[in-house]
Amino acid sequence: MEQTTSALLQRLSESATIAMARKARELKDQGVDVISLSLGEPDFDTPDAMKQAGIDAIEANETHYTPVPGTARVRKAIVEKFKRDNGLEYTMDQVVVSTGAKQSLANVVLSLVDPGDEVILPAPYWVSYEEIVKVAGGIPVVLPTSIDNDYKIQPSELEAAITPKTRLVMYSSPCNPSGSVYTQEETAALADVLRPHDRIVTVSDEIYELINFTDKHASMAAQPGMWERTVTVNGISKGFAMTGWRLGYIGAPTWIAAACTKIQGQFTSAPSSITQAAAAAALEADPSLVGDMVEAFRRRRALMVEGLSQVPGFKVNQPMGAFYVFPDVSALFGKSFNGKVLENANDVAFFLLEEAQVASVSGAAFGTPECIRLSYAAADDVLKEAVRRIDEACRQLSA
Repeated sequence: MEQTTSALLQRLSESATIAMARKARELKDQGVDVISLSLGEPDFDTPDAMKQAGIDAIEANETHYTPVPGTARVRKAIVEKFKRDNGLEYTMDQVVVSTGAKQSLANVVLSLVDPGDEVILPAPYWVSYEEIVKVAGGIPVVLPTSIDNDYKIQPSELEAAITPKTRLVMYSSPCNPSGSVYTQEETAALADVLRPHDRIVTVSDEIYELINFTDKHASMAAQPGMWERTVTVNGISKGFAMTGWRLGYIGAPTWIAAACTKIQGQFTSAPSSITQAAAAAALEADPSLVGDMVEAFRRRRALMVEGLSQVPGFKVNQPMGAFYVFPDVSALFGKSFNGKVLENANDVAFFLLEEAQVASVSGAAFGTPECIRLSYAAADDVLKEAVRRIDEACRQLSA
């Protein structure tokens, strides 16, 4: 039979993080000692209280369909979390629980973006933003940044990018991949630009909220006049080491929440009832529950920043959140090893995989092609060895 896929599928790119992880696994299966720093997943186990909540739900036979936007308990926990941690007032019908924050983002984009609408993406951006926009027929408008301004857009740059076709602005803080964190003052300055534009909805991805080394998280929806034009996206994967449980959520004005519920009802309906019970337990808990994990990431950040700063050709800043470093490696472009010239970040990433046996991700996947992303969600000794290998490999490059 004719094996033809849809034009939509052909427009999409494979997730670069997943592709690199697959390549690293293939090498490991061949017996190569690969250190994989490509995936964004905490190397900690889910806290016992959350695991027990899932077990209790099973034993209580909470194993049936739930309302599409989530159970009353988990949505109530989210409402209270938003109020407690972010100063945001939502009602239960303004909360939608999904199978991961990735689905939450897709729901929002599919609900709001028509073909030809523009979506502003400050770069670096999370890899799936651009592809989700493409699914909806939207036009990604990439706003480049650099390590010199901590990978943050300036208000004047945002204003210049807005056109009558602009429908969404999507960004994350703390940011994946850069680890940058917008301060209250910086968030307020961006809000001043966005507030007069009634057609623009801001999607504020706050999935790394708990892994914030500034200890001061800024939610865009908390800025004056921004609640009614902002969707706040969050979840349990990163902050509570619950990636495999698959649960994300949004807080949004009622009309957007209702639209996302309608979309979700035709694709997946609600997430697992067991996951919802465990998520409710996480969100009802004091955030200090994960304090030890955050401190471990803080220590590892110092290790990575200090070590990579000594690597020839690496320009490194100090990320203020998440668990990534995003060095500018453009100084390596044009250098060679065994006759092969490194022409871009993709070449650098594969050079490090092949010669240092360290898996990273090219910054091209995040809209910042002069960088690579390295996750420090790994044990200290593993990170030290990774830095040693990277340094040794880069010192072998010739001009």
